[in-house]
Amino acid sequence: MKLLIKSGRVIDPTQHLDKVLDVFIEDGVIKDIMANIEMDNVQKIDAQGKIVCPGLIDVHVHLREPGFEYKETIETGLKAAVAGGFTAVCCMANTNPVNDNQEVTRYILKKAQEVNLARIYPIGAVSKGLEGKELASIGELKEAGVVALSDDGNPIYDSGFLRRAMEYAKCFELPIISHAEDKKMSPDGVMNEGKISTKLGLPGIPKASEEIMVFRDIKLAELTGWHIHIAHVSTAGAVDLIREAKRRGIRVTAETCPHYFSLTEEAVEGFNTNAKVSPPLRTRNDVEAIKQGLKDGTIDLIATDHAPHHPLEKETTFEDAPSGIIGLETSLPISLRLVEEGVLSWSELIDKMSCAPARIFGLLAGSLEPGKVADITIIDPDITYQIDPSQFFSKGRNCPFAGWGVKGRAVIAIVGGKIVYQFEKIRTS
Repeated sequence: MKLLIKSGRVIDPTQHLDKVLDVFIEDGVIKDIMANIEMDNVQKIDAQGKIVCPGLIDVHVHLREPGFEYKETIETGLKAAVAGGFTAVCCMANTNPVNDNQEVTRYILKKAQEVNLARIYPIGAVSKGLEGKELASIGELKEAGVVALSDDGNPIYDSGFLRRAMEYAKCFELPIISHAEDKKMSPDGVMNEGKISTKLGLPGIPKASEEIMVFRDIKLAELTGWHIHIAHVSTAGAVDLIREAKRRGIRVTAETCPHYFSLTEEAVEGFNTNAKVSPPLRTRNDVEAIKQGLKDGTIDLIATDHAPHHPLEKETTFEDAPSGIIGLETSLPISLRLVEEGVLSWSELIDKMSCAPARIFGLLAGSLEPGKVADITIIDPDITYQIDPSQFFSKGRNCPFAGWGVKGRAVIAIVGGKIVYQFEKIRTS
């Protein structure tokens, strides 16, 4: 199959490329990028006025299947992904059964192949059952196809156990993703500890609960010489710790999510359960520190932590509601605000949403270099609209951005040279 993308603004940080060009694709591979490519018998896409970039990659997604299909399925999650411009996602291990063995990994990959939309890269569990007691079969998980390890929302408290896990993971070249939180500091905490939690009468979660664990994880990365990736960074103190660790050459990378650079704890006012997330939304000072961390490279990438829940689960008291925000269909327009504000350039944003995720986790895509797989996102930077969760492909509706006016969205997603999404249209066969 031949595909020709015409006259788009091609941005590829891996090639230091930002220029109006054509992109020629054949048999799922990028063949050429140059001006004024002319040929017959080829499907053409007019990308004039659009951004053409490496396919977006989200390294932190909860697809819920197997076990929690009432919240999300691999099919609905991948439809949401491509509608948001993501051509690949990494799915977390907290399914039922847990992805701590080859059978679950293979099931996820098989289901993704049947859906045939975005690529899936499973993340395996560090410990069996996410219990932090016995190592999962790391070698078997690697053989089955996982690209990293994480116990996700279950922090690993035993430092000796995490040390051994990092040493084993190093043998198989699998990064460990850390949910950095000492829940024992605030076992009943449901939002950021501060004036608003006091006013609302809600138990708070101090910033130190994140920062203590980030410091511990950095020290273990230094001890083992292996790669720790800090998930969903939310505090200014954590940014400072990661910045200093990188300065010292410790192998640490980090991500944050759109809600941590666009919302504060004030979003919880009125006991808004759609603003309940783990770690919690913090203060304006933390938001500004997150933006600075993105700007100076301390925070390597933007992920969503897409966490769908059934609407009824969120329609309860704030204390009883589960934590989690959906993000696959809002990540790009919310992140584009960083470009509007001058925090990031277009090239820097694309690096954090495509190239860096591919580079850090060793994934296939993340580049438009000729010879690379043709995973491409085309973005209309000028389209304006209001976020309406009722129109999402995801089963989840737990979105704190409902009603926000935004600018820019993915209009085409291409995976392996095939158009899998066009604005308001999903390819189903």
